[in-house]
Amino acid sequence: MDKRIGSKINELVDELKEKQRPNGSWNYPFETGVSTDSYMIILLRSLEIDDHDLIWSLAERIANKQGPNGAWKLYYDEEGGGNLTATVEAYYALLYSGFYSRNDRHMRLAKRFIMNKGGLSRIHLFTKIMLALTGQLQWPNHIPIPIESLLLPASFPINFFDLSMYARAHLTPILIIADKKIQVTTPLTPDLTELSMKRTENWDDDFRNWNSIFSLIKQAIAKLIGLPHELHNLALRQAETYMLQRIEPDGTFYSYFSSTFLMIFALLARGYAKNHPVIQRAVAGLKTFIISINNQPHIQFTTATVWNTSLISYSLQEAGLSSSSETIHKAAQYIRSKQHHLYGDWAIQSPHVLPGGWGFSNINTINPDNDDTTAALRALRTSVLDKNTNRFIWDRGIEWLLSMQNGNGGWGAFEKDIDSPFLSWLPVKGAELILLDPSTPDLTGRTLEFLGLYTKLNQSHPFMKRAVNWLIKNQQKDGSWYGRWGICYIYGTWAAITGLIAAGVDREHSSVKKAIDWLYQIQNEDGGWGESCKSDQAKTYIPLQTSTKTQTAWALDTLIAAEDKVTIELKQGIHFLLKEQENKDKWTKEYPKGQALPGNFYMHYHSYEYIFPLLAFAHYRKKFIEEA
Repeated sequence: MDKRIGSKINELVDELKEKQRPNGSWNYPFETGVSTDSYMIILLRSLEIDDHDLIWSLAERIANKQGPNGAWKLYYDEEGGGNLTATVEAYYALLYSGFYSRNDRHMRLAKRFIMNKGGLSRIHLFTKIMLALTGQLQWPNHIPIPIESLLLPASFPINFFDLSMYARAHLTPILIIADKKIQVTTPLTPDLTELSMKRTENWDDDFRNWNSIFSLIKQAIAKLIGLPHELHNLALRQAETYMLQRIEPDGTFYSYFSSTFLMIFALLARGYAKNHPVIQRAVAGLKTFIISINNQPHIQFTTATVWNTSLISYSLQEAGLSSSSETIHKAAQYIRSKQHHLYGDWAIQSPHVLPGGWGFSNINTINPDNDDTTAALRALRTSVLDKNTNRFIWDRGIEWLLSMQNGNGGWGAFEKDIDSPFLSWLPVKGAELILLDPSTPDLTGRTLEFLGLYTKLNQSHPFMKRAVNWLIKNQQKDGSWYGRWGICYIYGTWAAITGLIAAGVDREHSSVKKAIDWLYQIQNEDGGWGESCKSDQAKTYIPLQTSTKTQTAWALDTLIAAEDKVTIELKQGIHFLLKEQENKDKWTKEYPKGQALPGNFYMHYHSYEYIFPLLAFAHYRKKFIEEA
């Protein structure tokens, strides 16, 4: 088996080296279903941009993803045979493309699925907003959150910057759009009346759980000093300025598709013409998100270039590639060039720290995050620590990372201490993930793993001790941890255990032993591991009923870190990864391994099939073969 592992490592290394681009980066697809493809068609048609070839190609891709029952799914084993919201978005986009008719058989199937699932009244709020701003639904008479809420001072129990970056990026344009109740229609706009009996579509149901906070906000607004009309216009100008000041060099707002889509309509509501340079640059920026998958274009939610490049460079080095090699040298140059030098919203909570983090995408210059920062630093550590070069880049990254530790000892994604208890108490499904950016086991564990292995900090240091205590305190009763950005408990447990071990926690610690026992219990008969996307909604582990390479690699890497000798289960897992094909079913390879919003937004990283098996093999060889 030792020779087979070496051979597999060489195979994966060669594959990754071959895919590196001339600038040192890797650009594997960051796939997020057909929602962004659908919205791009709707955007282009709404702006009356006749990009015939792109619209046709996107529509063709959407149609090819439709299931035999007429529905579109977010993931293979989704309950109910499909996802209602995704199906409505795809149906609307295909009609708006002009290349499909509602009388086509597959369109009739889609309509039947939509009506059987409750029609437009049951879709996600974000999609209702999109339908309202493109003339398919009437706006509600009263918008629960007035635009003046942006003016609330920091002394108020909740204010604009208590919200997560994701919430601010989307709420700001939505408030502008909803205030104007803009509806952008064209001669090509289809009519979706057939999907609903009520064009208001029960907005009250969407806002009901928010009433308590809305009431409090309105009381606070009433105490603002100024004439109502002046305050209203001031809030609108402030919202517009907030967006314009956070446009990336490529023209997108915060580098995300959804926030840029909303910004464009918000600017239309502010009186911008469809051909205004800011709007045209935004559309051009979104077009750079296009990537080819199976010879068809996909509009990525954003690019994952920095993330992919950092993880791949690190995995190649773990597999034995020298930092002096051309591959790693070029990757390091690229990663260094993407360190942030601009202050972003994160500086509001950390005002005395220099910029020094990294973001997820190649276009991101103001919105760094902790996970990408540790990934970049891992990739750079050999050139810095072994060759003692670029210390300033390294030190700035470490300082920024440490400054982002939350008060409770953990790390979130983008900002520090965005975990208002008031907002977390809202009886709204998913409010914590939408509105807040709390400490999570995966990000805390990944940060601990980096600090423990590549800095002089151990669990006796206050930074590390607080993080270790937070992780142990937030372990699930069954021994697992919830992974916020991956699927899901396997991912969280991998991050937590590798972090605790790297920080110096004893392998015999009860938390470690409990987690390892849990992993052994959920191992499949074929030696692998697999977890369903349903886990993130149920908030408990749900097996996928088949194994995947990525999740098996996460589980193996956890066991390699925690075990002192090779166990039968470890051998079985390695044997699974050594197989030429994990499964005859193509869907297991394409199954999402990442999540952003449970039940709504899942991510398929095409690079993961190479990165994490390579890491598991490399770590196994280093610990159990080379040290033997």
